[in-house]
Amino acid sequence: MARASPQSNRQVNAKPGDVILYQGSRVTIYYGENSWNVTPLGHIGGVTGAGLREALKAGGGHVSVTFSLEGPRRDHAGVFDLERGSVRLNSGYTMPINSLGTYSLAWETCASAVKAALAHGVRLFDTASIYRNEAGVGQAIRESGVPREEIFVTPKLYPGSQYDHPEEAIQDALDKLGIGYIDMMLLHRPGRNDGKAYKAMEQAVAEGKICSIGLSNWYVKELEEFLPQVSITPALVQNKIHPFYRENDVIPYIQDLGIVVQGWYPLGGRGHTAELLGNEVISGIAEAHGKSSAQVILRWNLQKGVAVIPGSSNAEHIRENTELYGFTLSDAEMAQINALDRREKHD
Repeated sequence: MARASPQSNRQVNAKPGDVILYQGSRVTIYYGENSWNVTPLGHIGGVTGAGLREALKAGGGHVSVTFSLEGPRRDHAGVFDLERGSVRLNSGYTMPINSLGTYSLAWETCASAVKAALAHGVRLFDTASIYRNEAGVGQAIRESGVPREEIFVTPKLYPGSQYDHPEEAIQDALDKLGIGYIDMMLLHRPGRNDGKAYKAMEQAVAEGKICSIGLSNWYVKELEEFLPQVSITPALVQNKIHPFYRENDVIPYIQDLGIVVQGWYPLGGRGHTAELLGNEVISGIAEAHGKSSAQVILRWNLQKGVAVIPGSSNAEHIRENTELYGFTLSDAEMAQINALDRREKHD
């Protein structure tokens, strides 16, 4: 079964089982490898090039292929693959579960941080129009030499003129990034005309400009009011989550909808990071594992099924924030960190 996940026409290194739209009108299934400007539609799992060739031979050169439309596969969507550091979204795409947040990083500083992150294997970058650094993110990606299809970029639209004129705002983000298409676009927070802005993102998905869409700073009440208005279920909801504000009532609600949860400012945020990293419980757990407090906090998030976007311009901290997969917190350690909740959001 191939999930249809159309993206804009671009250079693709096709593999056996890939389903592509060729020359705008032909649906083609590859049984070999090829590199061409095509529109990817999906992939047939569990097949090999040899298997497809044998099927063609047995069928006298012809095989029958059935396509069908289906809703999000919630039985698989949202399950973290901690070995690969990724999660499958309900949109059918795969997203890294740890990344670099670029809030407060000015243009040149942002570009340098993105390049450092790419060098350390980071492949997801969170930005926004209000950060005024989308061009820096895009430049760093273009100059990195890392294939575009390996990178996942998430910009956001901000309430006000961007919600009032969302089509122009989406095109502005595409132009500033200059990377061909947007992997995920979010609405930054609830606001006037947020429904209008979301519907414009839905249209951009249909046009192949955006792959997945979601929301930031939407909680239970906001989601209950907003979701009946939209056609595409958000692939992701991004909220503030850290040990002093753990959101254990909101996270399961969102996950039960088949939506991935992502936490911004996972280390507490400016002015509060030192207190969180210096917490005795967290420091003790970190010492037991030979890890830093930051790594323990980020791992705690991942084991809760929360993707993380720590921000930094320090190359060493960026590297440290990627080393989250060689250890596991015990149930007792997870409970100890959960018990630190103070309902302190630190906006």
